[in-house]
Amino acid sequence: QVQLVESGGGLVQSGGSLRLSCAASAASGSIFRLSRMGWYRQAPGKQREFVAIITGGDTTNYAESVKGRFTISRDNAKNTVYLQMNSLKPEDTAVYYCNLYVPWARENYWGQGTQVTVSS
Repeated sequence: QVQLVESGGGLVQSGGSLRLSCAASAASGSIFRLSRMGWYRQAPGKQREFVAIITGGDTTNYAESVKGRFTISRDNAKNTVYLQMNSLKPEDTAVYYCNLYVPWARENYWGQGTQVTVSS
C-alpha cells in the first residue's frame, strides 16, 4: 500500500514562499511514475479543496486561486512530488494534503497533511 509523507510546511509572512514535498512509498516505482499526484488543502471550518495536480505524463492543472503563484512538479527518481508556493497570501493558510491516484486500481491515497500558515 502507498504511504505519503508531506513536509515543508511552516509559518511565513505574506508574500513569502514555501516548497512542499510529498514522498511516496510504494511497492513499485511504477506506481508513482504512472500515477496522478495532487495537492489539496483544507482551511479551518472549510472543506478540502483542490490546489494542483500533475499526471504521469506531466500534464498539470491548478486551481484558479493559485495560478501563477504555485507550481507542481514531480521527480520520479525520488518518488516525490513538490508544490512550490510563491507570493503566499493569508488565505493560503491551510493544512496541505498530498494525493496519489493509482489509475489501474482506481484508488486514492492521502498523506496526513502539513500545516502552512501565512501571516499578514
